[in-house]
Amino acid sequence: MDVSIGTIWEAVCRALPDAVAIAEPGRETTYREFDERAARLAGALEEAGVGEGDTVACYLFNGATYLETVYAAFKLGAVPVNANYRYTDEELSGLLTDADAAAVVFSGALADRVTHAAGHVRTLKLLVRAGAPPAERPAGPDVPELEELLAAHAPRAPRPRPGSDRLFMYTGGTTGRPKGVMWRQSDLLHSLVVPIFHPLGVTELPATLDESVAAAAKAHHEHRAPTTMPVVPLMHATGLFNTMGALMVGGRAVTARQGGLDPEHVWHTIAEQRVDTAIVAGNAVCRPLVDELLRAEQAGRPHDLGSLRRIISSGTALSDVLKKELHERAEVTVIDAIASSEGGPFAFAITSSVRDLPARFFPVPATRVIDVDDRFVEPGGDGTGYLAYCGPMPLGYYRDPAKSATTFRTIDGVRYAVPGDLATIEADGAIRFLGRGSGVINTGGEKVHPQEVENLLLTHPAVTDCVVVGVPDETWGERVAAVVAVRQDSATEPDELRDWVRQSLAGYKVPRAVVLTDALPRTPTGKLELAWARRTAEEAAAGDQRR
Repeated sequence: MDVSIGTIWEAVCRALPDAVAIAEPGRETTYREFDERAARLAGALEEAGVGEGDTVACYLFNGATYLETVYAAFKLGAVPVNANYRYTDEELSGLLTDADAAAVVFSGALADRVTHAAGHVRTLKLLVRAGAPPAERPAGPDVPELEELLAAHAPRAPRPRPGSDRLFMYTGGTTGRPKGVMWRQSDLLHSLVVPIFHPLGVTELPATLDESVAAAAKAHHEHRAPTTMPVVPLMHATGLFNTMGALMVGGRAVTARQGGLDPEHVWHTIAEQRVDTAIVAGNAVCRPLVDELLRAEQAGRPHDLGSLRRIISSGTALSDVLKKELHERAEVTVIDAIASSEGGPFAFAITSSVRDLPARFFPVPATRVIDVDDRFVEPGGDGTGYLAYCGPMPLGYYRDPAKSATTFRTIDGVRYAVPGDLATIEADGAIRFLGRGSGVINTGGEKVHPQEVENLLLTHPAVTDCVVVGVPDETWGERVAAVVAVRQDSATEPDELRDWVRQSLAGYKVPRAVVLTDALPRTPTGKLELAWARRTAEEAAAGDQRR
């Protein structure tokens, strides 16, 4: 089936025009409306000079507009690009410059941050604001409103697109600069066979567009198509890819109201919309949800979980404690995945009841563990290696052939994605995940490169040396911590350094724990004693101190 995901969506929209495709607070969008709105936006983009191969950035909160923007890009053969809505103005401009962004569709609440991009990103041809900014925030650049733009443009006629069309998924990766992972849509389709098609009894990717649409129509009419709620942002691969898949098989995408995670609202929405599949990201998202379940029970008003059948988690491992609480309250299967934007999933830990705990990760057939010499690590040995995946995977990183060659490499004639996740294989084949070997910090699914934070801290006039590390955190997997040497005559406090970082970087990159010291121990060659730094940071994780 050599077609783009957009072409599949167009066919599903024709087959199920009156079915609800997207439900968000206060609004439902049918498949007919989904197609028409995307077609009108595609026409506006095309009129502005955006065409095949151009990149269209989604600087948006979860909602129908995010999916409509992706769909509009698909219709043109343009390339959707995720832009983290937590980025500051300079971070956003950096990503858009790297992506050669031709257009940006952004949420009104983020308008003030787009002003910087409007003046610094030379490739931009069109900015579109979705919703007015809050009254207390600057208005941002003078650009067309989405609804006005849609009303002014006729729907662009459907034109079939091939599977070679692309999608970019920007990831924090293992360097300070985000990297655009280039997915060919045909490869992404194959990667969705297991999570999207298998639950419908379709074991292989449909061979033709007609077969795919027939499977979607059958699943919808038999009430087996998923009703999927991405509790995680659509700007992350787990949320977007699973939601895209639900719309390919006649399902319904449900989003919560914009803003931070509101666990009570999430559970109310799941009950009201009869959501059967929830997408989370490890403890950082799931712990607040479980805490709300417990609170509601204690108040005598337990939440209705009767519709929930699957919870899919990726990004960081989900603890057995939380899985136990969920299994005790719902007939739910928890699918915990080790995956990355660069490929996978590498392994799953699947539990359907408390009896399945403790959960263990088992690799998919396409996964191997390789050592530093690209030799395969065998089960039951003492060897530690990197997770490697030879299934459907991206083409590489946009405009970075050197890094692409490092992450996507050929071993014994087979191409593997090797993002840098360390693991061992136990005697029965289970994977024990050891984290990122590159030093990247994974905090609640967001990637933080220490060097980026260190470089900024070193610009503070009182800082003479510093190191940033990840320390264990029960909720977030890891938290960002910093050990900072400051001038002895300085009155600098940890909060001042946090504010310094917060001015330029997204909030999740700001060190939660800051230890102030007079000097960092280094060897005569200047090498930092990293073990000391980690130990010091871990001791300070519950509070700040000066040594």
